[in-house]
Amino acid sequence: MSTTTDNTQRSSVSARGLATALDFATASHWRAVALLVGFCVIAFLPGFFQIPPVDRDEARFAQATKQMVERGEYVDIRFQDEVRYKKPVGIYWLQAAAVKTAEAFGMSNARTTIWLYRLPSLFGATGAVLLTYWAALAFVSRRTALLAGLMMASSVLLGVEARLAKTDATLLMFCVAAMGAMARIYLSCRRTPERRIEWPMPALLWTAAAGGVLIKGPLILMFIGLTAITLSIADRSLRWIRQLRLLPGLLWMLLLVSPWFIAIVLKSGDSFFAQSLGHDMFDKITSGQEAHGAPPGLYLVLFWVTFWPGSVLAAIATPTIWKARREPGARFLLAWLIPSWIVFEAVMTKLPHYVLPLYPAIAILIAGIVEGKGLSKNRWLLPGTAGWFIFPSVIAIAVPVGFFMLNRDLGLLAWPSAAAAVILGLFAWWLYEVDGAERSLLRGMAASVCVAVTVYAVAFPLLPALFPSALVAAEVHAAGCPRPQLASTYAYQEPSLVFLLGTDTRFTDGAGAAEFMNGGPCRFALVDARSERGFVQRANAVGLRYTLSQRIDGFNISNGKPFAMTVFRPAAP
Repeated sequence: MSTTTDNTQRSSVSARGLATALDFATASHWRAVALLVGFCVIAFLPGFFQIPPVDRDEARFAQATKQMVERGEYVDIRFQDEVRYKKPVGIYWLQAAAVKTAEAFGMSNARTTIWLYRLPSLFGATGAVLLTYWAALAFVSRRTALLAGLMMASSVLLGVEARLAKTDATLLMFCVAAMGAMARIYLSCRRTPERRIEWPMPALLWTAAAGGVLIKGPLILMFIGLTAITLSIADRSLRWIRQLRLLPGLLWMLLLVSPWFIAIVLKSGDSFFAQSLGHDMFDKITSGQEAHGAPPGLYLVLFWVTFWPGSVLAAIATPTIWKARREPGARFLLAWLIPSWIVFEAVMTKLPHYVLPLYPAIAILIAGIVEGKGLSKNRWLLPGTAGWFIFPSVIAIAVPVGFFMLNRDLGLLAWPSAAAAVILGLFAWWLYEVDGAERSLLRGMAASVCVAVTVYAVAFPLLPALFPSALVAAEVHAAGCPRPQLASTYAYQEPSLVFLLGTDTRFTDGAGAAEFMNGGPCRFALVDARSERGFVQRANAVGLRYTLSQRIDGFNISNGKPFAMTVFRPAAP
């Protein structure tokens, strides 16, 4: 038997144990940076090397980069025979640099090793965490800035983007760099209006803006512009805008980005701008592109999952944040957050990662309220702390269900890490009022790492049915052909298949697949049930001798449909 006092003392000892690393790192910036880098390694690396190419965006980016390397053409962007002008060239150059470096060191199969293409995202996510810490130092103490960085590193959405060969983690890094520099300029002008800002901060702002433009077009300029306009309206003054060095800054940015834009215009005429601005950007504003349309409010709903575990404290922190809205620091962060969030909610096309560049502002705001012990004690808001327990519990249930549906087993290897996530989440919730928000948040961050291990390091690698292209590629390569080629029927046209089996991979109907196989040695066909009749009839008509290699069943996560197709191979002579 134990008393309440005994329980409180034991829980406090446990909580102090979790906070020891934070206490140690607060002593210096180098320790803080080391802790953040170490946490990023623990949070982002599970599953990083094991997960096959993910459809569709990651595989499209990786395949376009692979074709750049194959062709030695680093201006034009293509996916097979089609131009891919939706995004600028920045991410492709970074991915190509990673692949070429691996090849220079003698790595075999570098061009089809997906984790090499993910390295810019990994470094971008880690850089974004470190820059969140740096940006937060303009507003709060070192300990609070460190907490904000850890909040970003443990967030679900950044963990996803760090593992995908896409633009968003790298864009986030440039956005935080630009907004951190802008924050220092603004706060300095508010504290000492007569002081002239030296060039380093404006130079960093516009250099980061150039990097963001090369990664994902003018989106980063929206964050900068809306923040500046909102602050000028709120302050009823434009004086601080002069310190941004708008004219020389924009000229410097254009100088950095114009060489490639000029080169692509010379290569493609106006096709790049027509596709990137017209078909990509404006279509997303006016319609739900690629079936991703949703009403306003979706991002607010998704926030509670995508920013978990930090999101658990958002509602409790909001009343105090609103009271502090006139303070310069809070005003800047809210100007960074609210106008752009409204724009994203108004745009028809919605994807979870669009609002990622706004999450550092939320992390800094919440961390500041946590360290200032300003969290609301409203009895209607406190039950929300159960979110630390609910999310890992849902994962712990979903993982064995997924294993049973796809593998007909219970995925026992995932249970220990899932159980650890649930227990840590439970303690974060139960001991919130005993140990305080900071220590509960740290437990939530530890739970987030355990969730990452469960999902990315155990579940995904042990559920190959989720990645049919990898199964098809393994079957084709098992035949031992030096340069195998594949034709797939239209039922499965995922870019991961092109990435793993070559740029010459064809998509056709059943009869076309038979003709493709008849065109030479080492040719395979991937045929769905509806197309098998056409395949067989055409194969018999052209005298093709074939054999059934393997029937592959799985689940296509890109469209949420079951996958069931047959691999045919040439018959032995």
